[in-house]
Amino acid sequence: MFGKLLTAMVTPFNPDLSVNYDLAGKLALHLVENGSDGLVIHGTTGESPTLTHEEEFELYRVVKKALNGKAALIAGTGSNSTATSIKSTKTAEEIGVDGIMIVVPYYNKPSQEGMYRHFKAVAENTKLPIIIYNIPGRCVVNMTPETTARLAQIKNIVGLKDAAGNSKQTEETRKLTPKDFIIWSGDDGLTLEFMKKGAVGVISVASHIVGPRIKEMINAFDSGDLKKAEAINQKLDEIFRVLFITSNPTPVKAALEMTGWKVGIPRLPLIEATAAEKEQIKAALGRLGLL
Repeated sequence: MFGKLLTAMVTPFNPDLSVNYDLAGKLALHLVENGSDGLVIHGTTGESPTLTHEEEFELYRVVKKALNGKAALIAGTGSNSTATSIKSTKTAEEIGVDGIMIVVPYYNKPSQEGMYRHFKAVAENTKLPIIIYNIPGRCVVNMTPETTARLAQIKNIVGLKDAAGNSKQTEETRKLTPKDFIIWSGDDGLTLEFMKKGAVGVISVASHIVGPRIKEMINAFDSGDLKKAEAINQKLDEIFRVLFITSNPTPVKAALEMTGWKVGIPRLPLIEATAAEKEQIKAALGRLGLL
């Protein structure tokens, strides 16, 4: 529906940490021109916890205008409040996004039934297609394959961003869900492994830097050239790892700065990459010929 390579886009900031909307539009176009089939805006990588709703909605407007229909625009409207998720989703729908991504509610630790009712309530309040997002490393709780399968029966819940980091769970989810229910890897380094288990591709961070190579890997796998896909994956392994040496999006923002995209540093409580971290990032970029 949205494509196989989606980029979870960073939110560019000015030196005073205000949102650089002009650069957001330019970066969105750049990503689409370099392999991305669509963009997820205002997700974890976009620093959703520290953006205001006004900034969130303006980002959707700016990126929608910049893309001008060239790629899918997916809004990260999820929250740990069901009411807030519904309200943000309705606003995003009015703005004209193509779909939404809703994360498992974080911090308040819902049960599996609570997760199901949360996503169901959002789905009942929008006509937009929904990607549900499981990332227990940030949300504390893990959505089980059985809960995902229940949600997959809801017409406008169309797919899963799977960042549980467990290929066996991915395989079980694939077995339990309809064939037209889409699974994307939520971890760059696990993309190829998850595709072997039934995922179609990845909602990526590394595609900011190596989008064409990730797209080439996905295409190689789809064409049956597993040897080529594995060779590309192995070559990209270092950049996949180095972009997560500290909390995302600190490393990818540093990497973008090094490659000419002045996206700024993260907002507190996240901080700029340290000198030692920057050295690791720079070395990885250099070995890929990206500097």
